[in-house]
Amino acid sequence: MTLPPDADLDNAASVARLLADRTRLAILAMLDGVEMPVTAIAEALGRPVPAVSQHLAKLRGGALVTSRRDGVTVYYGQPDEHIAALVSNLLQHSEHVLYPSPPHHRENR
Repeated sequence: MTLPPDADLDNAASVARLLADRTRLAILAMLDGVEMPVTAIAEALGRPVPAVSQHLAKLRGGALVTSRRDGVTVYYGQPDEHIAALVSNLLQHSEHVLYPSPPHHRENR
């Protein structure tokens, strides 16, 4: 196996740093397959809108979310299936660490 280029490793490390925040990880999990405005995201998280907006700005800067304006409302979503898979794999790995029978395996039975 060959070592990935430095630029690829640097970008992947930046993405990992963005995902290392509980709120940002929760936002990305909520945006799997849907678009949501910041107010709905903040309400679901029980967090103030300005705090969620700051997290969304960081995610947008890292190309982990997209934004679409509809009138005065901005909707956020995931840019592609790779982000959804990354978040899902992180959460499922955590379930393997935390539970004798991971919930994602129980759901498939």
